[in-house]
Order: sequence, then C-alpha cells, then structure tokens
Amino acid sequence: MGIITRVTTAAVGAASVIAVMVGCAATPGADSLSAAPVTPPSGEVVGTGTVLDVAGDVQLCLGPVAESYPPQCSGLPLEGWSWSDVAGVEESGDTRWGTYAVFGTFDGEVFAVTQPPIMLALYDPIRPDDPTGGVPGDTAPARLDEISTQLPAVLGDLLLATWTSDGYLWAEVIWDDGTLQEAADADFGDGVVIVQSALKPLG
Repeated sequence: MGIITRVTTAAVGAASVIAVMVGCAATPGADSLSAAPVTPPSGEVVGTGTVLDVAGDVQLCLGPVAESYPPQCSGLPLEGWSWSDVAGVEESGDTRWGTYAVFGTFDGEVFAVTQPPIMLALYDPIRPDDPTGGVPGDTAPARLDEISTQLPAVLGDLLLATWTSDGYLWAEVIWDDGTLQEAADADFGDGVVIVQSALKPLG
C-alpha cells in the first residue's frame, strides 16, 4: 500500500514487529527515536480494526485497508480467533472479514485473543485525553513534512500512519508505552510529533 488520502502506511510483515531496537540505522535528526527500545505490552490490550481471514490466514489490520472487494491489508497475525463468536461477517470466495474491537495479548509478533470481540459499530471506547490540550502547534508545515518523510525509515513496521493536523505531525504506531513519544520529543522538540498507540491497555 502507498499513500491513501493523507495517510502514509507501512506494511506489517510476518517477521517480528517489535524488535529490541526500533531502527537499524540512524536517521539524521532522529537519533533517539531510531535507538528507542520498545517492549511489548505486559498485560491485555484492545485493538480496533478489520479482521481479515484469507483461506485461514487471520490478521488484525490496525491501519488503513485497501478499498477493494474483498478488502486487502497487512496486519498482526491473530491467534485464537473464531468466526463463530462474532456477527457482522462478510464473505467473498475464501475471504472473510469484519470490523471489531479485539481483546488480547501481544508479544511483539502475534496477537492472542483472550476475550470475545465486539463489533466495532457497537464498541464505545473511553475517549482518550487530547495530548495537545486543545492548543494548536506552532511548527512550520514544511518542517512537519520533512519529519514525516523520516519516520517510515526510523519506525519501520511499527508505523501505521502519519498525518498533519492543527500544527502537529501525528504518528500512529502499533504500540507505544510512552517510550517512542519521549524519543520523538528528544529528537524534534516537545509538541511537534504526537505519537498515538493503536493498541490500548485494558484497565
């Protein structure tokens, strides 16, 4: 996948998504981020998106999905998924899919289902606090665009999407416990890059 309406995506491969370090090589201006250690969540998390099953290969796609029929995406391998437990399933040939809030554990490679999923249309998550406090950013658009071109190389498969809004560069990643946000602040300054974790801890 490439650019889909202001959103840049990075495909998630079958190899480990969360490694010991986030980047293999330093990128100018992103030394802290390229060396930031990322560890998988220790407890249960929830992820919202499309569950795509192609001939028994089941994935949870947290980022954008190609608008085709059937849809296409690359996501986290799902373990313990059962279509018999859910409604809202669509089918075409050997492909089944639907959009859900999925609860489970993530070890950096595989998402293991631990609770019954909820159809996304029926899921009412707690609205997160606005990390900007509602205050517009003051970074020049050209600078935000420059940083956005660096992040795919730095974050690799962790990065799901980037977009600019209200004077900030927003970066959605598969998982961040605050480590990536701290590194982004160190590299680019406070209030420039806002890191959002697609997986949210439960409780």
